[in-house]
Order: sequence, then C-alpha cells, then structure tokens
Amino acid sequence: MTDKTMTADEAVSRLESGMTLGIGGWGSRRKPMALVRALLRTGITDLTVVSYGGPDVGMLAAAGRIRKLVAAFATLDSIPLEPHYRAARERGAFELMEIDEAMFLWGLQAAANRLPFLPVRAGLGSDVMRVNPALRTVTSPYEDGETLVAMPALRLDAALVHVNRADRRGNGQYLGPDPYFDDLFCAAAERAYVSCERIVDTAELTKEAAPQTLLVQRHTVAGVVEAPNGAHFTSCAPDYARDEAFQKHYAGTPWPQFAEQFLSGDEPAYRSAVQAWHKERP
Repeated sequence: MTDKTMTADEAVSRLESGMTLGIGGWGSRRKPMALVRALLRTGITDLTVVSYGGPDVGMLAAAGRIRKLVAAFATLDSIPLEPHYRAARERGAFELMEIDEAMFLWGLQAAANRLPFLPVRAGLGSDVMRVNPALRTVTSPYEDGETLVAMPALRLDAALVHVNRADRRGNGQYLGPDPYFDDLFCAAAERAYVSCERIVDTAELTKEAAPQTLLVQRHTVAGVVEAPNGAHFTSCAPDYARDEAFQKHYAGTPWPQFAEQFLSGDEPAYRSAVQAWHKERP
C-alpha cells in the first residue's frame, strides 16, 4: 500500500495559483491551520476558496491570496465576524458568493457525487437568489411540480483538512463531537491533503474509537501530514480547545504586525513565537 506521508510544505507545493481550494473545518474549529500557514509561505495567489470560513479565510484574505470566496459565513465563533475577512471584504479585495449553509452542503454533495447540481429548498424566499443572480431554479418533473434551487456543484481542484488521527495510507479519523464536512471536501476535490495531530498504524485507529470515526477514506487522499497542534489556534477536540487568548490577539492586531510576528518563519518558528507570546502577556 502507498505511503502518502509528506511535510506541509511538500503538500502545498502541489498547489498552484488560480486553483479552487476547499478548506475543511468549521469557523474556528479544527481548521488545517498548519497547512494554511504553509500556503502563506508560498507565492500562491488568485485562489477561489470554498470554506465554512474561519481564520483560514481571514488570513488568506488579509494576505491578498483570494480572488473569490464561496462561503456561508466567516466567523471565529466566540468572535462573531472574522475581522480580517471583514476588512478585506470592505476594501472590495475579492469576489464573494455568499450562500446558505445547506446550499453549501449540497454543493459539496453534488461535487462529491460528480453531479452538475443538486436541487435544494434552502435559499428560496431569501436574498440569496438576489445577491447570486447566476443561481438557477429547476422544476420537479413529478406531480408536485415544486420549484427548487439548482445548487451547482462546488468542484475543488484541491482540499485541505485537519483530523485527529490518520494512517500513512490516508485514512483519517475524527475524535471530537462533530465531523463537520471534511469527508465531503476530500471527496469533492481532485486532490486532498490531510493534516493530523498524530499518524498511527492502521490497526490503532479502531482500538479506542468506533469504525464510524474513520470519516476520511484513503482513496480520496493524496497526502498525509503529521502536524501536532496543527489546528492552532482553532480547536481540535478532544486533543485541545481553542486558544481563546491568542485568537483575541489575532483578531485585534493589524494584519501586517501579526504576520511579521508570527508568520515570517516556518512552523517551529510559529510555535516558538506563540509560546513566547503566552509567557510575556499580562
């Protein structure tokens, strides 16, 4: 069987400017931040980013890497609106396709099943259709004749997700209370790269957790990255909670200053800078 392990830098080296990139997790929960930080160390830009947005979107938007964003929201959870996303959006820095959460889900489902679209009721009777004039409706061919939104497939060139455990073949396991939609991001993508807190032998994956926790399947995964604390500063339950103090600092610091202090080096440099900040703060 294929060993798919690689470093974060090797994973993002397989990405290109102009791609449509899906990023898993939800808000400020289990985001693949080590991979996002690695992406920020490259010159890749002009991305269409598809995400239930959190600091991944905020950082990429602030750094000028996003051409178009497809999202249902961009939040830090305990901070309702991602501030760096907001600032970039208010500058008109990128195009936005803002859709209902259920529409987003069915867009991923359509792409995962290689369908052009899936019908959904979400969005009807709302301004979603007004602000997204490219969206179309379809009429049920059956007796009900219901009008439904034809949610287009959210096809991804690549996807980045973070899970609690994985094996070298690409099987990924979540251990927290919510799987989010990481499996759909992987299935909707031509190539998916999975970071994890720890790589373990395949047999270890089901010793302490049910087989149903093996959400991400190896046939959808092109690369596996072991990245301890790789979701920081977002949460990765049950391994660790969100670093609320650091998230507040991120939200309240001008982007150039934050990037210079924490993102000017590699991942070990990031961890050292965060540790130093925690030691020095009042």
